Amino acid sequence: MATPPCPGERHPGALCRDIVAGFEHQADAERFQAELRDRLAQFALILHPDKTRLIQFGRRAAEERERAGLGKPETFDFLGFTHICGQSRRGRFLLFRRTRRDRKWAKVREVKEELRRRMHDPIPSQGQWLRQVMAGFFAYHAVPTNLDALAAFRYHIMVLWMHTLTRRSQKDRTGWDRINRLADQWLPRPRILHPRPNQRFAVKHQGGSRMRECRTSCSVRGCPVMGIPTAILEHLGAPNGCTSCMPKT
Repeated sequence: MATPPCPGERHPGALCRDIVAGFEHQADAERFQAELRDRLAQFALILHPDKTRLIQFGRRAAEERERAGLGKPETFDFLGFTHICGQSRRGRFLLFRRTRRDRKWAKVREVKEELRRRMHDPIPSQGQWLRQVMAGFFAYHAVPTNLDALAAFRYHIMVLWMHTLTRRSQKDRTGWDRINRLADQWLPRPRILHPRPNQRFAVKHQGGSRMRECRTSCSVRGCPVMGIPTAILEHLGAPNGCTSCMPKT
């Protein structure tokens, strides 16, 4: 789709049917939305009325809205995260990404139902399964500024596991002392696995190839085939940070 040149900065990002586009000037955003609506209409498509909106967001949104007598900048959901305008400890603008509440609770409910089905399995079997569930959740959601959501998810899993164990028998007296020991043994602790966006995209072109800077086999940078950061591979049990080195199951 062709659009007229915009004098300000533009930051589009898209995946399948979802798109977020950032503009420095409101007029550019309004023109982009109008042209996108007209372009989709040529194919008998429309923008979702409940999901399409223009909001003030970014490093100057808070002070501009404060001068206008408005509240805090609005948030938006994208790719499983709620994006929030915030400040760093030094008072600079910082984009906060938090796991969407509905996505987190949907995963908690899914774990609850599966734990009921696995109620009478051996504890090591339950612990190994829960470790895999949490590793998968952390692999996607362990982004900077989201540590509190990861810790909350781990806490909810511990509560569900404790309730499941106490229901296995009327004589069971599983309490927090025991569940904490089991959690230390089986459940990974929350930690950030993904770099910040400015670090992820700040690629230095040495030799003219971005892929040359990317990864080599079994290097500290990660897996050359899957493109997975080393921290995530180690979290999933891959030594040397490479999927080719992962133990066979």
